[in-house]
Amino acid sequence: DSLYHPYFACYGYAAVRVDMRGSGDSEGVMLDEYLQQELDDAVSVIAWLVEQPWCDGSVGMMGKSWGGFNSLQVAALQPPELKATITVCSADDRYADDVHYKGGCVLTTDMLGWSTSMLAWNARPPDPTVLGESWRDRWLERLEQTPLMVKEWISHQHRDAYWKHGSICENFSKVQCAVYAVGGWADPYSNAIPRMLSGLTCPRKALIGPWAHEYPQRALPGPQIGFVQECLRWWDYWLKDIENGIMDEPMLRAWMPGSIAPSTHYEERPGRWVAEAKWPPKNDESQTWYLNRNGLNQNAETDKPMLFPTSQTVGLNAGVWFPMGTAGEFPGDQRSADSGSLCFTSEAFYDGMEILGNPEATVTLSADQTEALLAARLCDIAPDGSSLLVSWGLLNLTHRNGHENPEALDPGEKFTAKVQLNACAHALKSGHRWRLSLSSAYFPHAWPSSKITKLKIFPGIETYLNLPFRKIPQEDTQLAEFLEPECSQPLATEEIRTASRKRTIEHEVIEDSFTLTHRVDNGRFRFVEDGLETEDLSCDSLSLNEDKPLSLKVCCERTAGIGRGDWQTRVEASGTMTATSENFHVTSRLEVFEGDQRFFFRTWDFKVPREVV
Repeated sequence: DSLYHPYFACYGYAAVRVDMRGSGDSEGVMLDEYLQQELDDAVSVIAWLVEQPWCDGSVGMMGKSWGGFNSLQVAALQPPELKATITVCSADDRYADDVHYKGGCVLTTDMLGWSTSMLAWNARPPDPTVLGESWRDRWLERLEQTPLMVKEWISHQHRDAYWKHGSICENFSKVQCAVYAVGGWADPYSNAIPRMLSGLTCPRKALIGPWAHEYPQRALPGPQIGFVQECLRWWDYWLKDIENGIMDEPMLRAWMPGSIAPSTHYEERPGRWVAEAKWPPKNDESQTWYLNRNGLNQNAETDKPMLFPTSQTVGLNAGVWFPMGTAGEFPGDQRSADSGSLCFTSEAFYDGMEILGNPEATVTLSADQTEALLAARLCDIAPDGSSLLVSWGLLNLTHRNGHENPEALDPGEKFTAKVQLNACAHALKSGHRWRLSLSSAYFPHAWPSSKITKLKIFPGIETYLNLPFRKIPQEDTQLAEFLEPECSQPLATEEIRTASRKRTIEHEVIEDSFTLTHRVDNGRFRFVEDGLETEDLSCDSLSLNEDKPLSLKVCCERTAGIGRGDWQTRVEASGTMTATSENFHVTSRLEVFEGDQRFFFRTWDFKVPREVV
């Protein structure tokens, strides 16, 4: 907040940050994400703000991630004083695009990982210098009532009323204030922006950069932009009625990355800014490429079915699902994943090609089990054979007709399914080729089916890839440059322990098992102004035997420390998640210390039936 709020204040805006109920120094208990109580609290805050003598009655709301979700959800409640929002790295659909499920598949790391993070963070104490002598009583109340959120999430494996709550896509028309949706192609929430541009009827704009899950003035990969100045333009137009031309500009401005050598980290993605006056684009022209035995072609060929490889560890080099832009998080060269997939490769394009939007694969399949999943990856193949991941998607095939009422597969029977890949932009370089790679597993992103499934694909007119081909519009040549990044002076800190991170893949050859471990130490820092010290550490470990999908074990550990001088606290949270063919099994542990003395301890151990996932 110190990077933005003082900056806004210099231009006549009062910026307010609120600790949600049950977090920070607020009272109460946080029982889950986005509960109605949370949204009602936000409406109450807005009503309080407009009663203050320094407020002219116009309020804007912004946030990243949770705060971005929150801004959209509160906008749908239509508080009259809320005139505009800026939502960064968020989504309109809690089931389709959040840390729990994707395409009806359980997100392996993030389902348990996010729950363990929330358990640790919610267990941190309020600040005694703010609350006084009551801080410990409030802390204990919070600890005794805080739930393990993953139990609720894994109990709702289909798109039911639980997920529809807080998903503004259920009724876009409820959002009537102006919305500026901002995100990045490397962020897991990129799908929401095209959907919101299409579905919302309120005044709206969107900006998509090459970025991961971070604000655009400091996000990686670059280039970064003057996002704080862009926010000011938005606030000036909607809160101060200043005609500055922002709504005369194209509805969507997006970064068009080009072909580049695959890497697990980029400081910058070469490319250029492009624009679309409306969304969907008026010159939208989908291209159809059929999946034939000899590759991707524009003519369908009926042929014998092809059998999928059954590798369970396709995806080991897929990167992290929720990248922040730090080293080791992005997908590396996809050649090893391609070797365990059924691949369809085009001829080289010598005139290049640009796509913008959601690729979609339509496939006619059969399976030998009642449950199966399908992973699809779109890659850019360079002349040297390197494979750059452009986009990917998942589908639990029992969800082929919708996420609300799954239908078991009939073994041996043919069916057709559509897999939407993530929204993307890419300029294919001359001499490069497209490749669509299909697999029946995608570890570590998707929890595997309970049995190894033999999938067959049937070439023909119902088996093809649609690419959102883009013709370059006039708007591309008329774009003004973004300003250089600016922000307020950050709060002064002293480093106590240096941050570090490590991501490793271990292969135990005899058992043919793989273990992926991701350790992050965000360091320990002291805020100079008030002496408050904070630290966060995490470790996620996932292990899987190549021939045994039920061998998957996910272990997550979190440590969160906060203190000042002689007052020091530490929270240690951990969890494991495994599955049989019938149940998911979760255990978790919370241990809290004040100084060296254990202040609180609790464990969880429960099973939840698998519902065709």
